[in-house]
Amino acid sequence: MENSRYPKFTFTWIGGLVLLAGLFIGTMAVSFFGSFWKIAFRENLELKDWFLMLTNAAGFLTAIAFFDFFIVRPSTGKKLNFNFSPTNFYTYLLIFPMMIGMMLISEFITSLIPITGPFWGKYYEYFSQLMEQLTFEPVIMIIMTVIMAPIFEEIIFRGIIQKGLVNKGVDPRRAIFYASIIFGLVHGNPWQFVGAVLLGCVLGLVYQKTKSLLLPMLLHGFNNLCSSMLVTYTKSESFADAFKISEWIILAVGVVLFSLFYYLFTEKYKVHYSEI
Repeated sequence: MENSRYPKFTFTWIGGLVLLAGLFIGTMAVSFFGSFWKIAFRENLELKDWFLMLTNAAGFLTAIAFFDFFIVRPSTGKKLNFNFSPTNFYTYLLIFPMMIGMMLISEFITSLIPITGPFWGKYYEYFSQLMEQLTFEPVIMIIMTVIMAPIFEEIIFRGIIQKGLVNKGVDPRRAIFYASIIFGLVHGNPWQFVGAVLLGCVLGLVYQKTKSLLLPMLLHGFNNLCSSMLVTYTKSESFADAFKISEWIILAVGVVLFSLFYYLFTEKYKVHYSEI
């Protein structure tokens, strides 16, 4: 591994602070640009659907760049680089059904979280209003959720955090769990937290087995595409609502799919891909 073109960096709390600093500076830079434009040209760019997309991209790119220049290069002498190698078709036949199974399981568990009551009701109402304000044109929404989010988030949570923890000597299973917990926490609400953690564990498992970020990116994009389509056509992110079936059926199908393809992927099918 010493001759690998992929730097063997580690992830610590200092790296986390660097990521946060980059994210803050990137988003603030775009915000200042928007304020300057509003004063100079009397046009509020924040009302444009693409402005939030630009803000998110700037924040993620700056965070990744900060981690590269302040953590990776000084400690390894190499620039931040990742493996995006594809795999054979049989692998995709295993990981996508496994992902669908976990999507269904996470939907069932999320449905158990209350959305009414003195605390949960107000919290859910606030969350719902926030999501309504973030409704974009379909093209913008697809670009943000199906393309940008999977690329940037997988680089940070799997490529930087999970991989950095494994390089530090953390057990891979713990590293996957820790990265998934952080992934869930940044969503900022309990309803998305559950799905983010569970799906993050699948993404982390696939990355750990294949060593390629391409596969978790594709799975992440697939999950977000399904959510976007459900919201667009049913006004809900629920498969049970879309197909008019019980959440218990959703759970049963999810458990069968995930268990079967998890077993095939982890026990029966030997993945031979590794970083060079």
